[in-house]
Amino acid sequence: MEWGACLDEYQKLVIRMTTPRVVIDNAVCPTATLVKVDSARRHGILLEAVQVLTDLNLSIKKAYISSDGRWFMDVFHVTDLDGNKLTDDSVINYIEQSLETINYDRANDFNGLTALELTGTDRVGLLSEVFAVLADLQCNVVEAKVWTHNGRIASLIYVNDCNSGSPIEDRQKIDRIEARLRNVLKGDNDIRSAKMSVSMSAMHTERRLHQMMFADRDYERKPILQLTGDYSPVVSVQNWEERGYSVVNIQCRDRTKLLFDVVCTLTDMEYLVFHATVNTADDRAYLEFYIRHTDGTPISSEPERQRVIQCLQAAVERRASEGVRLELSTTDRQGLLADVTRTFRENGLNVTRAEISTTEEIAINVFYVTDAIGNPADPKIIESVREKIGLGKLKVKELPLMDGQKADSDEQPGGVGGAVLLSLGSLVRKNLSNLGLIRSYS
Repeated sequence: MEWGACLDEYQKLVIRMTTPRVVIDNAVCPTATLVKVDSARRHGILLEAVQVLTDLNLSIKKAYISSDGRWFMDVFHVTDLDGNKLTDDSVINYIEQSLETINYDRANDFNGLTALELTGTDRVGLLSEVFAVLADLQCNVVEAKVWTHNGRIASLIYVNDCNSGSPIEDRQKIDRIEARLRNVLKGDNDIRSAKMSVSMSAMHTERRLHQMMFADRDYERKPILQLTGDYSPVVSVQNWEERGYSVVNIQCRDRTKLLFDVVCTLTDMEYLVFHATVNTADDRAYLEFYIRHTDGTPISSEPERQRVIQCLQAAVERRASEGVRLELSTTDRQGLLADVTRTFRENGLNVTRAEISTTEEIAINVFYVTDAIGNPADPKIIESVREKIGLGKLKVKELPLMDGQKADSDEQPGGVGGAVLLSLGSLVRKNLSNLGLIRSYS
């Protein structure tokens, strides 16, 4: 680590004392890699540590979090998405560097792009209309994530100018984008709550999506369809008065990024996590948190307790989209997303979640789709849509879970795993290529 000449010896000592110490151990546990982090405690540092691991699509099987005074220790048991220990030295080194230089404000690397934030009432075809407007205004969609929950939609779309490839900075063009997208979001009945804004600053996409849906108060909305028992989280909050903690317990289906979603919500609600345990068994996850307000007090009223329960349930549910998982892999071109989502709309398919990415002019886009009212889509309609878009381009990667069982996809055995490996490999390569950015925080 290098310091500028302006730092005195005391400042250097403080930096050494507060820099997280990281140990990655493959010997202790036979089934997982242990990642241990010791650091001075401050608001948000737990979220940053969890974010480093989940941004690599690592699965956190167990976790132990303990804070003693002004110091905390985190121990994470992690695997890749196939359940294997981490053996790639480049990945291990990347994790060590990232955790040792964690900075709470670090965001995804979207330099050179303009971020569009959209929230409003979800409806069939809304995404198609949004992408059609962007194509008409010569905006190229490079990355995007779309979440829906309780009839609401939140999306972060990263664009640049189709002609120059530069971020969109012209005020008149930005005004046109905002006006047209705001009209699309309003539709016929969302005059007050539809929101659209443009940002040039970097941010962590998924954390920002949580913040947008929280600000939209999606947790108070009435769900369109009730989640099944396997999807619906069970959340309880009790006070441990003798120690001055509020104890939060969550039981739900296990999935990747679950811990990030919960810690993100607690952090943004201004709660500090002093102690926590995470355990997974089969496909279930059990999480327990001992929390206080940032002023050191526990939850003090029944309305506040109910609000915490609602918000944590929403945090778990936002990423638990039911529907057929479709993966589009093809050469990127202007208007591609508008054409694909228009085909979905014309065939009565509703997009409940989407992840859009472009790497070296190849578009790898994932869509979760249902029918117009949220029920499983008709397989015949799915096949018809695939034929129109291209059977080799649009593939069924995962069918919805029914009664706790995973249905077969149209892929060969291991097809879903292949998609997961592709996703993990792309993330690791992308993050490793950004090590120069990580070092800039040293």
